[in-house]
Amino acid sequence: MTVMERRSEVERRIREACGRSGRAPEEIGIIAVTKYVSTSTAVEALRSGLPNLGENRWQDAEPKWRAIAELTETAPGPIRPVWHFIGSLQTNKVKEVVGRFMYIHSLDRLSLAQAIDRKAGQLGITVPCFIQVNVSGEDSKHGLAPEQLIDFARTVAPLPNVEIAGLMTMAPFEAEPEQTRPVFRSLRLLRDELNERAVLPAEAKGLSMGMSNDFEIAVEEGATWLRLGTILVGKEEAAQ
Repeated sequence: MTVMERRSEVERRIREACGRSGRAPEEIGIIAVTKYVSTSTAVEALRSGLPNLGENRWQDAEPKWRAIAELTETAPGPIRPVWHFIGSLQTNKVKEVVGRFMYIHSLDRLSLAQAIDRKAGQLGITVPCFIQVNVSGEDSKHGLAPEQLIDFARTVAPLPNVEIAGLMTMAPFEAEPEQTRPVFRSLRLLRDELNERAVLPAEAKGLSMGMSNDFEIAVEEGATWLRLGTILVGKEEAAQ
């Protein structure tokens, strides 16, 4: 299948999930996760009407970022990407990511927030960040424990160049996607509690949750950003 065909099928499933949950498809953004595909496939995604691209590591993203930036300058067509950093971000990589990635979906510690704030301040920008919460409690996953969220949000709230756009989580991979529902529901409730307590300068509306295996459940539970890789752009053995 082409990326366009995959996109059409994903959007159909999103519409159906929205119908079941009383939501509008326009409320949901799709991030095409390109970490396992080539630059040419990432460009195909852009030209298929998927402007939001997600990468996990700067080392892997850099060749694509530079090639697409060069192409954007020289080629006509709708290929200007909005980059989302969705993996665990090392503090020493902040200088590479901030200013190139519009969104950071993996804010999980104060030192990282401070580094983002410093770099963004140097560039004169504000970076929308999602606080990553390890709702499932798995040792293999990054993120704050749910009970740490409010205090952490209160601590980072004064940083002038960091905007808390919402919360992010990763659900366990389940053979039966319905089993992920409690994780997504818990993140939504945590976001609502965060907003009710008004510890941030502005309401945090976003919920970055849902991947190829479970995105329909995430939509039903309030996701505003889906991070879709294999189901949307496929997977290539040797991405260049």
